[in-house]
Amino acid sequence: MIGSSWLRRMAIGAAWAIAAMAAPAFASCSLEAGTTQRVAIGDTGRSMLIHVPQGVSPRAPLVFLLHGSTATGAAMLADSHLAQTSDAHGFILAAPDAGIPAGNGFVWNIPGVPTVTGDIPTENDPDDVAYLTDAIDFLAAQGCVDDSRVYATGLSGGGRMTSWLGCVASDRFAAIAPVVGLRSGNPLASDPQRPDPATCTPDHPMPVFAFAGDRDNTNPPQGGGAGYWQYSMLTALGRWAELNGCTHPLAYLPEGDVSVDYYYDGCRDDATVIGRMVKGRGHEWVADNEAMWAFFARFAR
Repeated sequence: MIGSSWLRRMAIGAAWAIAAMAAPAFASCSLEAGTTQRVAIGDTGRSMLIHVPQGVSPRAPLVFLLHGSTATGAAMLADSHLAQTSDAHGFILAAPDAGIPAGNGFVWNIPGVPTVTGDIPTENDPDDVAYLTDAIDFLAAQGCVDDSRVYATGLSGGGRMTSWLGCVASDRFAAIAPVVGLRSGNPLASDPQRPDPATCTPDHPMPVFAFAGDRDNTNPPQGGGAGYWQYSMLTALGRWAELNGCTHPLAYLPEGDVSVDYYYDGCRDDATVIGRMVKGRGHEWVADNEAMWAFFARFAR
């Protein structure tokens, strides 16, 4: 069982993991340290904002930060304050735009699931999974990132897209941390209060650290809401625990009046599944960025 010193142990483990996985330097990376720049991604025809911390090591870890529906990567970068965490810990932070224009921004292509516009993406819409995995290959080929240490987080629709990456690209992402957006597959057509197991079949265990606000009325943690949502956060956590072969039952750890962590451990490849419910918060960036990075840094693909 995880005790009150869990976060301290996790931080120590993260530091050890970073040191153990340190890679030799490569001089070919063209990204300028200490900048946030828009980078064209290979021959995809698309670009993304990339924040590179000062003094970054070659072949650094990479975190994708995915914006919410009808928003942009630039807005998500500003709202999350994750760039400061990048500067403190030396990982590269990528804030892409989704592929489908909507409102004043974009929405993510999650096959079979309606976007906030009510439309289900078609085969003619941009393939966001391919775009993001192409970005990994592009940045790794330049010696900028270590493709075994790639992680994803995102807000709301970006959290749902983060979950989708865990489902379909577990060979490319070492861990995920959806924020007010944890899913474990599309809602089951015959019973939307359960995830459809056929729509989330990762090839590898996927460590999950999800964040939610207990007053979220957009993606309610208790379930319900829009057609793309429906089942509860605890149901999603339970499904990830099943996928990861976790052997310990659901447990919880209250952190006073601030939050409660629901978690499964005893999982294959130590792929722990955690859901943090933040009290008194709604549909917003409720993540603890330091705890998120400490979690990510434990894992490599």
